[in-house]
Formats: sequence, structure tokens, C-alpha cells
Amino acid sequence: MQLNTIKPAEGANKARRRVGRGIGSGLGKTAGRGHKGQKSRAGGYHKVGFEGGQMPLQRRLPKRGFKSQNLKFNGEVTLGQLDKLVIATNATEVDLLALKSAKLVGQIVRNVKIIKSGELTKAVKLNGIGATAGAKAAIEAAGGSLG
Repeated sequence: MQLNTIKPAEGANKARRRVGRGIGSGLGKTAGRGHKGQKSRAGGYHKVGFEGGQMPLQRRLPKRGFKSQNLKFNGEVTLGQLDKLVIATNATEVDLLALKSAKLVGQIVRNVKIIKSGELTKAVKLNGIGATAGAKAAIEAAGGSLG
């Protein structure tokens, strides 16, 4: 095989539509543009969402809601995930860096909260990590603490 003999697979490239080349081609006369109107003319176009002068849908509907950009910096970890991490690493203390290295939270996360889902079997000390009321009770019941 030579570089100059490489060809695309059979049927991979379709022939380009040559419009306006007579009626025998099937794309003569109006060249697939239909009759009259803005879209049939050269240079005729309109903006995305344009509805012919009618008030566009995105302007008819009310503006609603807001999504905080700070949500991407928040993460949550369940008690079950925390338990697996503690058992796997034999850790007595867990902080944000440990959670990131275990890929339990994303790299851009700044604030982490432990939520009560699953069970914690080993005692663990949490540094710089928050917890819900139920999760805090479960952590303290297992002999751990929040620092």
C-alpha cells in the first residue's frame, strides 16, 4: 500500500449535489429551492429563531429561574462510599484531598458534605468536611468525629 493509492471505503463518500445543471439532472430550474420567497433568493437568510416577524417563542415565554454557578464547587459523599474508602485505605482521618484522590468527588470541588445513605462501620475523623444531621449522628455512633 502506498500513500498515493489510499482511497476511502466503497460508498463512504457520496457525490456532491450539482444543482442548476438542466432538467435532466433532476436539480435544474429552481435547483431544489422551490418557488419564490426569501429562501429561494441569493443572499436570503434569517436569524435562528426568526418567525417571519411574529414575536418569537423565546421572547413570548417568561424568563424564569436561575442556576448558581457555585454548585459545581459542591460535592457530596454517602456514608457507604466513605465506609468503603476507610476500609480500602485503612485511614483514620479523611480530608478533601483523600476524597479527590479516591475519585469520590471531582477535582474542582471545594466543599464536601457527607450524607446519610448506607452505613459506617469504622471510626473515622473528618477534617474540613461537613455532614448532614443524620450522617453526623451515624459517624459519632461509629466512634468517629467531625473536625
